[in-house]
Amino acid sequence: MSNKAANKSTKPALSKSAIKFLRGVAHHTKPVLTIADKGITENILNELEICLNQHELIKVKIRADREARVTISEALIKASQAEKVQSIGQVLTLYRANPKKPVFELPK
Repeated sequence: MSNKAANKSTKPALSKSAIKFLRGVAHHTKPVLTIADKGITENILNELEICLNQHELIKVKIRADREARVTISEALIKASQAEKVQSIGQVLTLYRANPKKPVFELPK
């Protein structure tokens, strides 16, 4: 096994068509979570888990400067084990499949 294959996580990344589909679905949704002055707290992480389990696809509004948004985005993705669909300005779109009750059937 090569180093690249060893470094990849066990779950497959989203395909380009799946990302395109999710971006289309997310276009008309509003952010369900807002991160402001306090940054990432335990309550934010709990709410993120609840939202991802229920909706699978969510938007998070991050009220911070550009460098802080990147750091916060990476921390949210790592903590939630979700996949980044897109990030535009202060809005981050995340997706994590719910194995028990799937909401979306993704294209291959």
